[in-house]
Amino acid sequence: MSLKKINTLLAAAFILFILWFGAMFILSPDTTAPGFGLPSWPSGDGGGFLIIKGIRDVVLALVLGVLLVTGHRRALGWALLVEALAAYGDMTTVLAHHGSVATALGVHCLTATLMVVNGLLIMRETRKVAPAPATPAPQPV
Repeated sequence: MSLKKINTLLAAAFILFILWFGAMFILSPDTTAPGFGLPSWPSGDGGGFLIIKGIRDVVLALVLGVLLVTGHRRALGWALLVEALAAYGDMTTVLAHHGSVATALGVHCLTATLMVVNGLLIMRETRKVAPAPATPAPQPV
C-alpha cells in the first residue's frame, strides 16, 4: 500500500474519530464526559463547557475533512500538526486537574502523537522534490 493511501486512511480515521467524539459531547455530555479523564463533573452551569468542547472537536474534524476532500494535502499535514496541540492541551488539562493519568496518556497524548506522525508523513509525502540537474550537452572540440 502506498504512503499516500496509508496517510489518507489514517487522516480519515482521525476525522471520523474526532467528529464522533465531538458529536457525543454535544448530544450526550453526561455519558461522554467520564471518558475525558477528569475526576469530577463540573459544578453549577459548568456542564455547558462540555458542549463547547464538543463543538470545538466537530469544527476541528470539519477543517481536516474539508482539506482532505479538496485535496489540499500539504495544508492537511499542517492542520494535523497544529490540531494535535488541542489533544496535547486536553492531556495537560486532565493532568493539571488530577484526572486519570491513564486517560491523559492513553487517549489524549496517544491521539496527539499519532496526529503529529500522520501530519509529518503527509508533509513528507507532499514535499517538493528538486529536479535533477541537467547534464550539459557535450561541446564540439
